[in-house]
This record gives sequence, C-alpha cells and structure tokens, in this order.
Amino acid sequence: MKIIILSLFLSLICLLIWSVIIEPNTLTVKHLQIKDEQLKGLKIVFASDFHIKPYENYRLERTIRAINKQNADIVLLGGDYVSGHKKGSSMTIDKIAKSFSNITSKHGAYAVVGNHDGWQGKEEIVKELEKNNIKVLFNTNVCFEKFCIAGVDDLQTGTPDINKALKNTKEPVILLSHTPDIIPDVPNSVNLTLAGHLHGGQIRFPQAIVVPSKFGKKFANGYYEYKGKKIYTTYGLGTSILPMRFNCLPEIAVIEFN
Repeated sequence: MKIIILSLFLSLICLLIWSVIIEPNTLTVKHLQIKDEQLKGLKIVFASDFHIKPYENYRLERTIRAINKQNADIVLLGGDYVSGHKKGSSMTIDKIAKSFSNITSKHGAYAVVGNHDGWQGKEEIVKELEKNNIKVLFNTNVCFEKFCIAGVDDLQTGTPDINKALKNTKEPVILLSHTPDIIPDVPNSVNLTLAGHLHGGQIRFPQAIVVPSKFGKKFANGYYEYKGKKIYTTYGLGTSILPMRFNCLPEIAVIEFN
C-alpha cells in the first residue's frame, strides 16, 4: 500500500513539473498546408496569446527567433501580448513591442488586440506596437498586390466590425481575429480566418476540458471548415489563469497555401 501511495505521489510530482515548468516553456512550430488557388505560394507565420510575464524575456526572444527563421511572406499576430489583468503581472508593453520590432518578413508584421490587451489599456498597447513597426488592424485592412489582410477588434473588450474591416478589400482576403467566435458572421468570400484566445483548452485529457467559447470545444484548436468557411485556431504561446499546459504544446503556426 505504501509503495502504491509513493508511486502516485511521485507521478503527481512529475506531472506538475511537466505541466508547470517543462511544457509551458516548450516551443513548437506547426506546419499547415491549405489548398487555395487564389493564395497559392503565400507563406504566413501566425502567432497569438503570448502572455509575456515580467521575467520571460528568454521565451519572448526565442519565439521571435523562431518566427524569423521561417522566412515568411507576412507575420500575423493574434493578440494577448500582455499577461494577466493588471500591468504588474506582465512584462511592460514597451519592452514587448520593442522585441517585436525585430520580427522580419517580406511584407512586415500585422496584429490585432486581445482581451488582456483591452484590460491593460488598448490605446497604449496599439501605440507601442505601431511605434515599433507592428501595424494594428483595428477593424481595418491592408492590401498588397496579390492579397489583403483584414483585422477586427476584440469581441470581449471591444466591438469587432467585420464589414468595416473588409471594406474596399479585394479577394483573396485573410481575416485576423483574436477569437474564433466571430466565425458565423464572417462572409464566405473570406479565404481564411485566423484566431487564438482559446489556448486549445490549455489542459487536455486528451481533449480540452474547459474552453472559453460560446461554441464549446468546436473551434478549440486546429483547422476547420465551417459552412463553407475556413478557420484556423492556434494553441497559442502562453498561459492564462492557470500557469500550466498539459498535452497542449505552445506553438507558432506556419501556413503555406498550395
């Protein structure tokens, strides 16, 4: 009996070490191939839900190195750069944004804001990001020769306006949103919606236990086709509420169209 209790105790300790120390500090690069003739040849890096704590400079810099290593055509950022509800629980946005200024790609980096950004001061976060060459798409868009990127405000702390974000765009269009919960309102003319926020549930046994979405686990992670619409929800990079991940490795997503 004592041996069984000791084994269970040691297993619990190992589980805690893995889920609190090892897995949250792991970084994976997820590669995704999507068939789309209009976007054929385009390579995107998508990263979201950084949640950078005051002492996590190494994790931030490592993520940026991984992003740059992909040699993407464009880098898209899905929000929640800061951690927690109050500024003291996060690395300051000026330091985060300064590190983001080192992101490189052919067309630069574009971002939307998340709910944590809204709670900690959306205007300041937008200002710091744009000061460091990260263009924030706040119900707006940017168009290049062969494609457009549109971005909406956060659903929880603001007012996403998809129609305004898509105004004067030309196909093909990629829509950037912090949360996948906007998907019912996305028109079928959008080629792909990119979202984060859900962290894949963050703790999975083997599926997500709790997902902060009105759709439950439906769009918790990965690529989906929903009523003719395409959406990818990333696991994200950081942690929220509980400082742990299990069976839910942090990721940046590399999306190539063929």
